[in-house]
Amino acid sequence: MKTKLQSRPMLDARHAGTKRWFALLALLMPLVAWALAGEEVIRKSQAAFLYPGKDFKARVVMKLINRDGQERVREMTMLRKNTGEVGGEQKYFMYFFQPADVKDMAFMTYKYPAKDDDRWLFIPALNLVKRIAAQDKRSSFVGSDFTYEDVSGRDVEDDTHAVEREEKLGGRDCYVVKSTPKAGDADFGHKFTWIDKANFLPLKEEQYDKKGARYKLFSADEVADVKGLPTVVKRTMKNLQTGHRTEVTYLKSDYDLGLEDSLFSERFLRQPPRKWIE
Repeated sequence: MKTKLQSRPMLDARHAGTKRWFALLALLMPLVAWALAGEEVIRKSQAAFLYPGKDFKARVVMKLINRDGQERVREMTMLRKNTGEVGGEQKYFMYFFQPADVKDMAFMTYKYPAKDDDRWLFIPALNLVKRIAAQDKRSSFVGSDFTYEDVSGRDVEDDTHAVEREEKLGGRDCYVVKSTPKAGDADFGHKFTWIDKANFLPLKEEQYDKKGARYKLFSADEVADVKGLPTVVKRTMKNLQTGHRTEVTYLKSDYDLGLEDSLFSERFLRQPPRKWIE
């Protein structure tokens, strides 16, 4: 009997410790749920932004604007074809019409989930097809404020994602997701993305450099309905540290055209079929 009485404080201590553990778990569970929700929201956002339709075509006008307001204009046709499931493999093809220094240049990407993409650039002045190294994915895309990675998208698995809060942006209810690179090879330290809760399109993105200063700002300036699919047809990327920005307008956007898989080949980088690029 004496032994049982002596063991009671120990049992009470264990019971109290268990209660504290469950209390801590109750506090952590919402954080775990938000983290999981963050990855889910980003996957849905990429599906809405990068994968709608089986394929896609648009005439693209890109304005490169410096801090003094001086403009350079690039015009191209962009083609995109999904070759797998949503979130899976894709192929991109871009053909440049102007200005003169990039006329007839062509760019092609084979996008793969969870591994480095393949990228090629045809330089007509040299009659050369150049393979773009995997580490160049964060380099500027043809002198713009968009990187090669911005064009085809960043792998979801490369970052951790957590919903920080929910708020309105331009009258739209949004998730605000914080994404942090898992490795140190990204050109940003972290970023926040405002994602429309209704259609999951990214409406705004703030990138911060590795010192914590705001670095780049993406905005979806106009969303249009194209064959029933919400589509960002005007977008801007601004370098907040240099004042330079790139404004992109998608003209004649269209989906499900039946793009041939053979179009996305090194052969057609040099001489693409006119029916697809005009």
